[in-house]
Amino acid sequence: MKIPWGAYYELTKPRIVFMVLVTAVWGYFLGGSGSFVGMLTDTTFWVTMLGTGLGAAGAAVLNQYLERDSDGVMERTRHRPLPAGVIEPLPALAFGLWLALIGIAILLFWVNLLTAFLVLLTNFLYVLVYTPMKRLSAINTTFGAIPGAMPPLIGWTAAHGGVSMEGVLLFLILFVWQHPHVYAIGWMYREDYARAGYKMLSLHDNDGARTVRGVWWGTLALIAVSVLPVWTGMAGTAYLAVALVMGVALLVYGRRLAQTRTIPAARRVLLATIIYLPVILAGILLDAIL
Repeated sequence: MKIPWGAYYELTKPRIVFMVLVTAVWGYFLGGSGSFVGMLTDTTFWVTMLGTGLGAAGAAVLNQYLERDSDGVMERTRHRPLPAGVIEPLPALAFGLWLALIGIAILLFWVNLLTAFLVLLTNFLYVLVYTPMKRLSAINTTFGAIPGAMPPLIGWTAAHGGVSMEGVLLFLILFVWQHPHVYAIGWMYREDYARAGYKMLSLHDNDGARTVRGVWWGTLALIAVSVLPVWTGMAGTAYLAVALVMGVALLVYGRRLAQTRTIPAARRVLLATIIYLPVILAGILLDAIL
């Protein structure tokens, strides 16, 4: 029987794994020597990326294993390998477990215990807390933001050897950023989520008032958190300008969503959050280098 390698690759959600690695690199660079050459020639860096990537891929597979029935009733996910029947559930479960365990083992033996523990904690929160909570309460977005914000802290602890205020700030920026990002997605796909039984903020939010408030207050909180690296001396005025400009831009798109409550307006908020993150990452990195 031919093994559907492409489908197994799709199960790992490679685009999300890529974003996990990008933010982990961010944390590793800032927690280490602050030199790209030094980082790229550091064996620990590459081992960290390998272990973190495998752990993230494993979590993605396990999440889809648990949500295979829900994915089958949502238009945006029904063509995934599990609901489409391309891969059977048990092989997918074994694949996800092996990826996660191998990634954690690599970090445990070749990086440090704390980094391995954070990846284990991330997988636990994402797979066994956030995934079932999506059916219980709209607060699932906040719980899901915790594992989603772990990668920069994972990179920081791998390079720095421990947790510090700077590493926690990187975590907080990504934690808060996920709220307007996810709320915009929730408004765009609220009917799909309702069919799956997910208790998103947009559920029964016919006029969009709750979603708009979530985007608005989430963006204000993001602006407040994003300037904290300047207060700690981790970044300077150049980064501050970038953070404020990008934060105001998000507010503008959030305001347009508040005025129209349309899917195109929510899509623009989503796109703005997607652009926001790499710009902020680049801003603090360049500020640190220069």
